[in-house]
Amino acid sequence: MAGIVQGLFGGGSTASPAPSAGDADFADFAGAPDPSPASVSPASAASPFDAPPGDPTGAAAGPAVPYTKWYRVWERTKPSDFYQEMFVMPFILMLALVHVWGARKNRRKAREWMAAHGPVLEAEFARVGYGGDRKMPSAESVEGAGLLQASDDPALDIPVELLKEKGPNEFTTYATGRQNVAFVDVKLTLAKRYNPFMRYMEAAMGFIFESLPVVVERMEATAYAFDGREAKLVPTPPGSEDAAERRKGLPSSALDGFVWAVVHKDLMKQLRDDRYDLSLTSTKDHPKLPAWASVMTEGGEITDAMLTPELISAIESAGEALEAYIISDQPLDKPQKLDDLIPRKRISLSLKLPSSPSDYAATLPLFRHLLRAADHLVGAGRFRPEALRRARATREDEARKIRRAGEDERAEERKLKADRDKKERRDAALKNMGADEQRKYLEKEREKEMRKSQKRKTVKG
Repeated sequence: MAGIVQGLFGGGSTASPAPSAGDADFADFAGAPDPSPASVSPASAASPFDAPPGDPTGAAAGPAVPYTKWYRVWERTKPSDFYQEMFVMPFILMLALVHVWGARKNRRKAREWMAAHGPVLEAEFARVGYGGDRKMPSAESVEGAGLLQASDDPALDIPVELLKEKGPNEFTTYATGRQNVAFVDVKLTLAKRYNPFMRYMEAAMGFIFESLPVVVERMEATAYAFDGREAKLVPTPPGSEDAAERRKGLPSSALDGFVWAVVHKDLMKQLRDDRYDLSLTSTKDHPKLPAWASVMTEGGEITDAMLTPELISAIESAGEALEAYIISDQPLDKPQKLDDLIPRKRISLSLKLPSSPSDYAATLPLFRHLLRAADHLVGAGRFRPEALRRARATREDEARKIRRAGEDERAEERKLKADRDKKERRDAALKNMGADEQRKYLEKEREKEMRKSQKRKTVKG
């Protein structure tokens, strides 16, 4: 009992008995000495704040860190470790060089086209390209130098950009400022020289599958006629009443609506499938045109007026580079609304681009004719009512179809709304009924539906 009390209150310390020989699990710890606190040297107890400048952590006071082989890349690696990179890097470098070369080649080809056609555009239009305007002077420059001097600052001029690069293979330009023509949009679509894999894959797919178009380099130009809307598209500035009077004295630029085209026979089916306006025409060969070209028209009188000797000569000069020359007032896609049937008179030209800049001389007459076609339309683009009977009937029939489709859609919406209101009234009535009343109401509904279904079966029989 005394030993127990001493053990509880720390009365006397006796040596702990050694573990028995039979306890093999704790044999390794039998002779372990008691842990003792480590001695702290003055050097190790120094504060990091006592470290000399340049060694903020005080690590310099300790032993130097050994510079092992792990930090020496040239000692722990060998050339055979980079064989995969040695094979991949040349391909990446080659792709980068091909991309740069292809993009520069396309830019050079676009500049060559502009060098050949730019003088023609500048001779026909007052403004060619993008830019050419002036910025407004800032308030600080006006306060410092005055309005007149600040407005004459050459830095306010926006440089003219003849060609705009939409992508590595797509370039556009723009021209405006001409009688009878509101503006002209030109788009150049070039080969994807910057991506040879995609370029040759698209060419192979177009060659194998007839549904996919063959990728070619082409120029697409569209001239939009004023069609008697000069006052809306080009408003007269204040104080220019004389210009407005002179405009009134000019002949009206309003045109009759029709679709007429000269197309390459190889593209005739594709154009008819892709364009809604050309699907309204009938195809006829013309003795004055080459064998590879055909006329798509809404009337013979329209062909006689549009197929002038100048146009025939330009088509013969361009040769098979011509894809399509189209005069149209209808949309490209099938109209879905009445607003889509509003006439938008335009003349379009699609040409394959030659491989050599010297070959542009053959297609320049046709491009020049496109820019001047609106002048011919103003004089010869009005026909007898009998000549446009078919064109007007086609447009009126399409308008009736759109109106009928709109009325059917509105009737369907009214029916759905009536059904929705009826269901809401039914739910509100059932909500205010008791259990027996709801059961009777639902049974009456079920009987009514059964009578209706039997009546329908009797009528069908």
